[in-house]
Amino acid sequence: MPVRTLLLLFLLSLFPGVVAHADRALFAGGCFWCMEQAFQELPGVTSVVSGFTGGRLENPTYEGNHEGHLEAVEVVFDAQRIDYRQLLSVFWRNIDPFDDGGQFCDRGPSYRSAIFVLDASQRRLAEASRHEVEARFPDRQVVTPVRDAGPFYPVKAYHQDYYLKNPIRYRFYKASCGRSARLHEVWGR
Repeated sequence: MPVRTLLLLFLLSLFPGVVAHADRALFAGGCFWCMEQAFQELPGVTSVVSGFTGGRLENPTYEGNHEGHLEAVEVVFDAQRIDYRQLLSVFWRNIDPFDDGGQFCDRGPSYRSAIFVLDASQRRLAEASRHEVEARFPDRQVVTPVRDAGPFYPVKAYHQDYYLKNPIRYRFYKASCGRSARLHEVWGR
């Protein structure tokens, strides 16, 4: 478990009234900046951290080698205020589940989508949500896998909360990448 998450959980244990049931979820949905924004402001979400997961390489970096890893977010949430099913719903509505080559304008293996499950309960819920998406789109192949979680490696501070620290650049990136248009095309309003 990353040091940042351990520290957060330790601090939450000192103040049990703040978050009674902290839990974690890991999602890869292409650009981690966009996935941060999707989860950050949800009631019950206490932390969203950008990073890498899914590969074998230890300590991957954005500027260096992250081969085999996917850009992902670690979502820490209060399970009494928002549940994992709700997070799954937000995840699906923020990805193109049919694109195996990346997400939107971000192409390549590190931009593929995936749900990384931490236990049997998350696996059951994630697989059920994937089946719901498949049922909604019976003529399309859903390529987003449900995978076992491994180590999560946060990226440098520059990439954390990018959409808040660089709002103009972020909005330009998101619009020019075609993310919003494609999400509307897939999921509607």
